[in-house]
Amino acid sequence: MKSITNWISSHKPLSVIIAAVIVIPGAAVAWWLGSPLFIDKTVDEEFPALMNAVMPAGMEMAQAQATMEVAMNNPTEVQEEMMEAMGAMLAPEAVKVGQFRDADSFHKGSGDATIYDLGTDGFVLRFEDFNVTNGPDLRVLLTTHPDPMGRGDVHADDVTYVELGKLKGNIGNQNYLIPGEVNVDDQHSVVIYCKPFQVVFAVAPLSIN
Repeated sequence: MKSITNWISSHKPLSVIIAAVIVIPGAAVAWWLGSPLFIDKTVDEEFPALMNAVMPAGMEMAQAQATMEVAMNNPTEVQEEMMEAMGAMLAPEAVKVGQFRDADSFHKGSGDATIYDLGTDGFVLRFEDFNVTNGPDLRVLLTTHPDPMGRGDVHADDVTYVELGKLKGNIGNQNYLIPGEVNVDDQHSVVIYCKPFQVVFAVAPLSIN
């Protein structure tokens, strides 16, 4: 022990460098892992533009606008019905809905999760009034489990999941496109998942709308 102390005393500049090499990366990792717990990130994304995405096949935007103008200038019962029908065709369809719940007493979540059918543009998962405990490297998962309670459920042999990307913010409205190869009918829950520690932060069981 004395010899180590003597070596450090006689090599102070080198000792400082070695300490910095050890301490600085460790502090950086500790900050990356711990700081999200104390910092909120708020996003507020609009709903994806849908006019072109779900327009009836063969109808261009100009045609749709002309039809709407005719309907508005001729407010007969027939035209009103036409406007309602067009509105229904242009509206996205919510196919699955759910509400976020806490994973445990520390990892808390709330808000709505909805999968919308965008027609030819596929499906999108949207969060509204969303709020979850922040954490390091949180990911958005769709899983085949109806209500996973933790890592064991997410990674169970009979369960599959699709990662939709990093969580954009722990607060606020946000959208996540669902890959075309994913069968939405098979997805039964949304999970906010901490990838480094494999911890579930919040879950939204999904049901058919």
